[in-house]
Formats: sequence, structure tokens, C-alpha cells
Amino acid sequence: MAADLLQGIRVLDFTTTIAGPYCARLMADLGATVIKIEAPDGDMMRTRQPIRNGASTAFGQLNAGKMSVALDLKQPAAQAAVKALLPSIDVVVENFRPGVMRRFGLDYAALKAIRPDLVYCAISGYGQSGPASELAAYAPAIHAASGFDMANMSYQEGRDRPDNCGVYVADVVSGTYAFGAIVSALWHRERSGEGQMVDVSMLEATMSLLVAEIQAAQFALPPAGKPMFGPVRTKDGFIMPAVASERTFVNLAKAAGREDWIEDPRFKLYPDRRTNWGALIDELEVWSSTLTTQECQAAFDRTGVPSSPYKTVRELMADPQLMHRGAFAEVKDAGGTFRALNPPFRLSGAHVRVRDFAAALGEHTRDVLREAGLSEKEIAAALG
Repeated sequence: MAADLLQGIRVLDFTTTIAGPYCARLMADLGATVIKIEAPDGDMMRTRQPIRNGASTAFGQLNAGKMSVALDLKQPAAQAAVKALLPSIDVVVENFRPGVMRRFGLDYAALKAIRPDLVYCAISGYGQSGPASELAAYAPAIHAASGFDMANMSYQEGRDRPDNCGVYVADVVSGTYAFGAIVSALWHRERSGEGQMVDVSMLEATMSLLVAEIQAAQFALPPAGKPMFGPVRTKDGFIMPAVASERTFVNLAKAAGREDWIEDPRFKLYPDRRTNWGALIDELEVWSSTLTTQECQAAFDRTGVPSSPYKTVRELMADPQLMHRGAFAEVKDAGGTFRALNPPFRLSGAHVRVRDFAAALGEHTRDVLREAGLSEKEIAAALG
């Protein structure tokens, strides 16, 4: 029988924006009870479009399945209310700048004294210690700081200015690493009885994407030539063939009817092919430009060349493969319903899915505080 693997795990989620909320939502997707602690004016993502009847689907995608408790953590009574919750809490996640939770009296040292086996995860731009640790950080700054933007620019011909940022890679990858680290710490606790601090650096998480670049930076290498992965022109657009092995190169030659490339001294060996990649693409486009993107894709599929047309997100959301996988869940909020992307993994013996609701700001405040044993007078004081 399928199970919720994190059922019984209770999480206090102090996070905002993307990285931390995504981490905590993944735990909710696996059945954890996640209590989101928000400022009285709410997570800033509540103001992001699309908004219907005051409810943001951007917020909902990142926070589905969580309860919402609104507290002003600058107030001692609110801090006391949080501490009253601690005996039943297994995990705390926060993504404030280092030092903020200490000023609230809610840092790891303070909370560990109440719950010794607590797993406490802090996500920050640069880590919890070191000369850059207290710097402010959002994903676009981390993309620049990590080398990610400059590495990406190096693959763009004729480009002398880094790209604008609209897709927040650093946030999602950091949230994913935090999720994995928390589950690992919970497994360690299961075996040892010990909690611990989890310190996630967005800078290092983003650097982990630069596998080849980190190695290349350490050695003097010959110029690589034209980038090997880029759009190939068709009659009506572009397609991306990913030719990453000898077999796929041979299959590309067969698809284009150019098996002479296989023995061509410019292309036969990988180093020569890399040096002359621009010439290969020029010759490939002589063939591909006579075909529609769909026809080109069919030719690549027949010979086993990994490839894809360029799709918009709107197009992709109707893709039959995603429909087959059940990639989307329907979530309800004050504006109605919307679709949110499920985690990209499936487990044969467990439920893995976005929960079907996104809470209004403070919707569960009184219920959660009553459950923690606070009196009506104490709740009133916590709410200011």
C-alpha cells in the first residue's frame, strides 16, 4: 500500500520567496505536516502574479499543503508562542540572513535547548559563517557570484554581456539540496537519536551545476572551438540535437544522409570534431533547413539522436508524456484552482504529490497555537 513517507514529521517553515518554501513544500509533498510561520503582511510571494481574488498561484505552487500561522517574530510573545510549538516539531527551516534568527531568540542553539533532537536547516546566500556570510542574497546575485552567468555567457557567440535573469535556478537547486540534506539528517536521527544543524549555501549549490567548468578552471586547456550544443535551424524554426557521444554523432550523420562525415578528418575524432563543430553545424543546416522542425525531429527519432524542438511552457503543459506521468496536481485557494508541478520523482511504494490546498495568510494561526497549549490570553498576546 502506498504511504506518505514523511507522515508524522512536523516542520516549522520560517522561509520566504523560493528556495526555502520549495524545500519545505517537498516535505509536505511526502506527507509531512508543515506549519509556515509568516510575518503579519505575509510572504512576499503572495503579491506575485498571477493573482485571482487576492490569491497568488506563484505563492501557491511553492507553499501548497502548508498551514499558515501569522506572527510578528520581533515581539517576545510571538517568540514565546513559537517555542511553545517546539516540543512537537522535528524540523525547522529558515532562510533569513545569518544572525536574524539569533536576534529573535530562535536560532539553532536556542531551539536545540528545547528540542535536543531537532533538525534545523538554514539556507543562506553564502553559508552561516565566513567573510561573506552576512551579505544579502537573492538568486540573481548568486548566479553572478557563482560563476554560473559567466560560464553560460562563454557559450554564447559574440556575447560580451551576461544574460538577464528571469529563471531562478539558484533558488530551486538550493531548495532541492536542502530537502535532501534534511531527509538525510532525519535518517541519521532515526539511527542515532541525534538532531543536527544543516547549513545550505546557495553559492555552493549553484556552483555544483558547473561540473566541467570547475575542472577546466584548474588547468590550461586548448580553445574548445564553437559550443557543441546549440540550436540548429529548420525550415520553420529551430531544433536542439544533443550529440554527446560517438554513437549519437554517427546517428546524426545517418539522419542527415551524410555518412561521409563519419570518416571526414574534420569530424571523425572527438577533439577534431570539437574544433570544427561550427563547420559541422553549417553543413548540418544545409540539410535541416529543407525540413520543418517536425520532419527534422522525426528523422532524429528514427536514428536515435537525442533532440527536441524548442517548446514554450504553455505548450509543454499539454504534453502527452507529462499527462501520462501525472506531472501536475490541482491546488485550491481563494481564487479557485490552478495546476502545480509535482516533484519530478516517483516512488513505487509511496505517495509523491503536491497537496491540494494553499492556505490564506494566517488561516491556521489560532488552531495551531491552541494545539500547542496556549491559552486565549497567550494567543492574543502573540498576535499583538
